[in-house]
Amino acid sequence: MEAMWLVCVAAAVVAWGFLWVWDSSERVKSREQGERLGAESRTLLAIAHPDDEAMFFAPTVLGLARLRHWVYLLCFSAGNYYNQGETRKKELLQSCDVLGIPLSSVMIIDNRDFPDDPGVQWDTEHVASVLLQHIEVNGINLVVTFDAGGVSGHSNHIALYAAVRALHSEGKLPKESHVLPPQPAPLVPPPLHSLLPVHENQLTELPLKP
Repeated sequence: MEAMWLVCVAAAVVAWGFLWVWDSSERVKSREQGERLGAESRTLLAIAHPDDEAMFFAPTVLGLARLRHWVYLLCFSAGNYYNQGETRKKELLQSCDVLGIPLSSVMIIDNRDFPDDPGVQWDTEHVASVLLQHIEVNGINLVVTFDAGGVSGHSNHIALYAAVRALHSEGKLPKESHVLPPQPAPLVPPPLHSLLPVHENQLTELPLKP
């Protein structure tokens, strides 16, 4: 009886040791995958106006920095709705500096094709074309942008979502590209899943800007 008890204890110890080693191995593997993805990831944050990067995406950008992503920012307007475009462009660069986005990786589009105006519908095909060009030139493999409602319902925000959605639906994004959002779950690799609730919660809980 005592011998059987010792055998059971020994078996339990062996099983526990096996599970501990397996769990440790899986955690190391997951961490290595995340570090490898971070080292290789070039993320594009696509926004419509200066201040979007801080108001809607700051926690996401900081999370990406912790994962060692190289972040690019593409802003589709100077935010000149109240004739303060030059000031807002400078503020955007200052904000990116604080968020850890290299200024050499920031591009601000300032032309009549994409006016800062909630009453103007940006052309989806044109927005998609500019996005795709930026993605291909910089070797982007993760695109971060607004949700389907543009967070605040601003038509310029929604235009970016529509363009990214169109690129994905038409199969035009590079094969290894991921999107955060739209349709986050199937389009985000496991090492980035921890960013999903951070990103989605900020998009839904922030005070809406007019």
